Amino acid sequence: MPTNAASLRATAEAMARAGAAAAVVLVEGITDRIALETAARVRGRDLGGEGVVVVPIGGAHAIGRTLAELGRTPVAGLCDRREAGMFRDQVTTVVCDRDLEEELIRAAGLDAVAAIFAAEGDLRSFRSFQKQPAWRGQELPAQMYRFIRSSSRRNLRYARLLTERAVPPPLDEILKRLMD
Repeated sequence: MPTNAASLRATAEAMARAGAAAAVVLVEGITDRIALETAARVRGRDLGGEGVVVVPIGGAHAIGRTLAELGRTPVAGLCDRREAGMFRDQVTTVVCDRDLEEELIRAAGLDAVAAIFAAEGDLRSFRSFQKQPAWRGQELPAQMYRFIRSSSRRNLRYARLLTERAVPPPLDEILKRLMD
């Protein structure tokens, strides 16, 4: 995951722009913001030009504090299934089945994820990862998920790359809400 300082900086920068925004979307972290902004671009949208600010809040537990600081109601929030209760109590919520990375892998498809690993020079590292005792015999989607999440740089990079390949339904749902 990104360093705490990077997360705090990203949140502060987005919050500074949120006051003048036409719409605000809250997401749990930087990876979610990257994926949503990439999905918009893939769908021919310019969120900045539309006055939309995507605010990474640094984890679901920060939703109450973020809403208090924000001083306005966001259009929507995007969160993982296990945090849905915290979000739904505060804001209209789009929920990823397990989490965003799982949604990205499912949308792109396993063959495409492997092809992206190869194109990025990560396939050899992934094959080595699969041979580790804890991951031998595990389902391929679980291996891909853990490999992507095992490095913050990798997680951020693959949020963009996988979204460019296929936009998962929760991201399309958020974009649709921004048009309503």
